[in-house]
Amino acid sequence: MKPVFIEAITLDDAWHQAVYNLFEHGRRYTIDQGSYAGSERIEFDFVVIRIKAPGEEPRLPKIPEQLNIPSPVSEDYVVSYFNDYIIGGKKADGEDYTYGERLTNAQKRDGSFLNQIEEAIKRYKKEGFGTNQIILQVGQPSDLLLDDPPCLRHVDTKIRDNTLHFFPYFRSWDLWGGFPANLAALQLLKEYMASEIGVHDGEIIASSKGLHIYRHVEELAKLRFGKS
Repeated sequence: MKPVFIEAITLDDAWHQAVYNLFEHGRRYTIDQGSYAGSERIEFDFVVIRIKAPGEEPRLPKIPEQLNIPSPVSEDYVVSYFNDYIIGGKKADGEDYTYGERLTNAQKRDGSFLNQIEEAIKRYKKEGFGTNQIILQVGQPSDLLLDDPPCLRHVDTKIRDNTLHFFPYFRSWDLWGGFPANLAALQLLKEYMASEIGVHDGEIIASSKGLHIYRHVEELAKLRFGKS
């Protein structure tokens, strides 16, 4: 195992550093089970990415126009993704889950439903900031039976020095398009929660044992950094 630590300023900086470091430290293998089974991807064994100012621009990857590479994600997509899949509590026919359903419409033992986001805000405001208990859970034991379980398992939180920080963990994570969309949407969530709690917006320290790039987009990633 070869853990990698990346320290970045903005979300754009984090994406560029992660793609560059993946070619330096990633491991190539054939996917036995999961998305694109039978094809190859290159993946970090384990990575921790600290983003000091995720609220600053640019939030999405900026690619020089002369390279003629399509942007991995658009601002419009991030906004709709945030509304539909992070804070939205519904899921479409055929969907086993959405992050928003798990976060805002979680079923409790008594059969009632819990909005984890609003409950986290309420508890911080009522009980104070000196706690390690406020974690937003996405994963659940029955996910082991799904063909495609949630990639995002939880978003842990901490308030220090009157500042809210996020610690998301992804079991598997598409670096090219998923990473920028996920983190930009989670940043919007963090800003909302910080405003509601009455604290400053802080860092994102994300981790994953499966941050990867699929073979079919590898050439685009190599072209961005002039790698052969």
